[in-house]
Amino acid sequence: MYEPKIVAIFCNWCTYTAADLAGTARMEYAPNARIIRVMCSGRIDPQFVLNAFQKGADGVLLGGCHPGDCHYQEGNYKALRRYHLLQRLLEQMGIEKERLRIEWISASEGDKVKKVIDEMTEEIRRLGPLEIAETPAEQKPAVAAS
Repeated sequence: MYEPKIVAIFCNWCTYTAADLAGTARMEYAPNARIIRVMCSGRIDPQFVLNAFQKGADGVLLGGCHPGDCHYQEGNYKALRRYHLLQRLLEQMGIEKERLRIEWISASEGDKVKKVIDEMTEEIRRLGPLEIAETPAEQKPAVAAS
């Protein structure tokens, strides 16, 4: 059975702490997400998301503090603007918008981390593996018959 690969990029102060809480509380959730910690969701470069897809991720989950609760004041608003930019870019690339998700999860919401990862795993499983077409530079040159 197909198992999706999800890259989860979580802010240190809220969402990553919530994931840690879920782990210490022994909450069981789908093991499909690989969590990457960044200091703030506002530090998530769109290139991180594109690289994750290029390197084989079937989905990317972004997590940050609730709006108004950012440790760095406005980082999550910056993340939200980038998320909308990435949604449009991925659509132009032919990648389903459901493969990228953003969630606001506070440090005390370990149960929400479980719920979101389980939901996203099921959604990506429904969509199936991500197949990105080769770019012209990656295509092998045709051999001319002589």
